[in-house]
Amino acid sequence: MDFVGECGYRFRRKFDKQMPLCIITIITLAYHNITMEDTDILIIGAGAAGLMAARTLAKAGKKVAVLEARDRVGGRIHTLENASGQQPLELGAEFIHGDLPLTKSLLDEAGIAYNHAGASMWRYEDGEFKENETFVEHWDDFLDELDDLEQDMSINCFLLREFKGEKYRRLRESVRQYVSGYDNADPKKASAFSLRREWQSEDMGAQYRVAGGYGKLTGFLADEITAAGGHIYLNSAVKKIFWQQKQVKVITSVGCTHTAKQLIVALPLGVLQVNAGDSEAISFNPEIPDHAKAINALGFGAVIKILLEFDEAFWGDKQTEKLAGKSLSNMGYLFSTEEIPTWWTQVPQHTNILTGWIGGPEAAEKANTPDTEILNQGLQSLAVIFNRDEQQLKQKLLNWHVVNWTADEFTRGSYAYDTVEADQARSVLSEPVENTIFLAGEYLYNGTAMGTVEAALDSGLRAAERIMSL
Repeated sequence: MDFVGECGYRFRRKFDKQMPLCIITIITLAYHNITMEDTDILIIGAGAAGLMAARTLAKAGKKVAVLEARDRVGGRIHTLENASGQQPLELGAEFIHGDLPLTKSLLDEAGIAYNHAGASMWRYEDGEFKENETFVEHWDDFLDELDDLEQDMSINCFLLREFKGEKYRRLRESVRQYVSGYDNADPKKASAFSLRREWQSEDMGAQYRVAGGYGKLTGFLADEITAAGGHIYLNSAVKKIFWQQKQVKVITSVGCTHTAKQLIVALPLGVLQVNAGDSEAISFNPEIPDHAKAINALGFGAVIKILLEFDEAFWGDKQTEKLAGKSLSNMGYLFSTEEIPTWWTQVPQHTNILTGWIGGPEAAEKANTPDTEILNQGLQSLAVIFNRDEQQLKQKLLNWHVVNWTADEFTRGSYAYDTVEADQARSVLSEPVENTIFLAGEYLYNGTAMGTVEAALDSGLRAAERIMSL
């Protein structure tokens, strides 16, 4: 269906009882029918942070409008129906990493189930499969030295200073790989203090997936906004922001103007880090130099996610069992040193889907790599790991998706990580500009669940509460 509209589409949702996921319907609005004069607060970005802020404000009686550049809500949450009818595909956020209070309370309120996603971990290295292989030589020494660190520095500098030489080569490689893969961070920039806090509080046993996909949660928030009288306008990419105290004018890429008394900018950090002189940058007039400097002091990761659906779960067949010396039918996660190093299944649900993941500097280097080439790199990696013919794997492939979030113009990366300057930068960004411009996003979160949906929801809630407290 084609839609024609000058200034974006208004968001509306309907539920089809025959479908496990809700269907989003877009209603075209001509610009002359949009009345924005009575808007109290404009919110740029309909990701988790923007939706949470809008929902909170709309339910408090504020007149709210959300402007979203994409043709959907959710941002880095993007759930797709699986054509084969198996578990919906999560192109973005997939896991609840821990017993996170805000995420779980919202899911409970919405009546959305979430299921435990803990599963066995395997490592493939030097031609061998090893189950639950977490031991890294000198790891305890590493943690002891990290605990004693008194002056923050990058984790790479820490490794080079305290663990030099061939004796610690494997340790350095393991730490760098973990920081790049899990945190999507550049070890040369990532704060040692921040990683220490993360590792001290980590609970790998508390892992969950949202039944039906994370899109159900963002759909719930969007419904709450519209039910409370708020508006969500899709295909509304903001390019220019003019402001003075308690007065904001926003202009979209197609020249439409929206006005309000206050503004929440809930965009991914990567979008805000685009150089001011770049044609794709969002401009502020007047500029907000202190905030701009702080934005660029934070780290923003890179990631590419690969979803492969095969005609069978070959990793659980007899050939693989013979290769590994044990059945891998209940394998959850698989780590390797291949081009695409990390893979996971949908266990405890058994499907024919494998998800590949590459993060950090290695993913950034592939930002401009064609999706088909990344697909081939994924198949090559699996062919080595499982001792299969690459062409045979390709023939077994039913569907595939390569999600290059780093190349996505509305994201430009994955999620934030702390640099050595992060605490000071975050304190600047947490303060509004003349009580008129507020920021929200997972990069503002200062807890141990950085880079998660929880972090984004928490930030959106805090921005809304800050506005309501004035």
